[in-house]
Amino acid sequence: MNARERWWRTFHFQQVDRVPNYEFGYWQQCYEAWHKQGLPEHIKSEREANDYFGLDKRVTIRPAIGVMPPFPKKVLETRDDVVVLQNEEGIVLAQPLSEEATIPHYLSYPIKDRASWEEYKERLNPATPERQPKSETLRQLAEKYNQADYPVGIHIGSLIGTPRNRIGVENLAYLLYDDPELVDEIVETQFQLIIRGIKPYLEEIKFDYASGWEDICFNNGPLISPGMLRELLLPRYKAIADLLHQYGVDVIFTDCDGNINSLVPMWLESGYNCMFPIEVRAGSDPVALRKQYGRQILLLGGFDKMCLLKGKDAVLAELRRLEPVIQEGGYIPHVDHRVPADVPLDTYLYYHREKRAVLGY
Repeated sequence: MNARERWWRTFHFQQVDRVPNYEFGYWQQCYEAWHKQGLPEHIKSEREANDYFGLDKRVTIRPAIGVMPPFPKKVLETRDDVVVLQNEEGIVLAQPLSEEATIPHYLSYPIKDRASWEEYKERLNPATPERQPKSETLRQLAEKYNQADYPVGIHIGSLIGTPRNRIGVENLAYLLYDDPELVDEIVETQFQLIIRGIKPYLEEIKFDYASGWEDICFNNGPLISPGMLRELLLPRYKAIADLLHQYGVDVIFTDCDGNINSLVPMWLESGYNCMFPIEVRAGSDPVALRKQYGRQILLLGGFDKMCLLKGKDAVLAELRRLEPVIQEGGYIPHVDHRVPADVPLDTYLYYHREKRAVLGY
């Protein structure tokens, strides 16, 4: 049984020779710390680490649904150990000169009001010719991936998470009350980019999953009320899922950290049936989600990263806690976000050894 077959059978609750083996990733500082603990020096990237730890392969194709043309990335100021720069989306942010993996400090956002939106949306025109893949490119992708022995997915972007980045959390909160029509227009623009961006790929390539990105929750729930999000997003999520279903794609998830519990009903109703990465410390839990929603919910992630910091006994206890759901199917477990840099390599290797046993190696 190959990796593609395992992925499909696992997410359709069918018997497999073993459960697929994937991980979310690692903070860059992990490699620096682990080199001192025995990790081979040549391993400096996620791909190299995944190969070293023996993970399965999967590939996600990303249509051109971002800003086009991108803003010029440029340094605006350097002071002490901080660099202030404008990124490709026009956001001004400050980050350490050391390029230490951390969340940047955002200083200003390109979308502030209707006037700035009118200027910005010129970069989000779904009809921009450069967004459409060339027929030869599609042919080559189809030739490469339709017979691949590993899962192939398509990226389906973001309806509200990306606009939140370009507007700012506080500014978005005000806009939802002061100018809800503007927010709706911004979300509709995202929707059109997604629909028109993914269709040419769906017509030529066989996909095993679709993956988006939102990140609209923190540890107490969503940044915007579930009712507002439902009104704003549900019809559009449904339309995206309906299009995917037309082409046989029935494993659909969007990356959302934090406590997602109050948004799960909306996603399931829309056809987004897989939850990822299921951050346990934030209050989301694969065991509880499966108990509540049964086999209508698929799960990806959900191993509490904090257990890696507590030691081997905690690692084993967490795997045992998840094991019944793993054995039921429809669930691929892995650490619920990037592995923290202060996790000892020996503990992480132990996690992999014990996880492989639970997966059925």
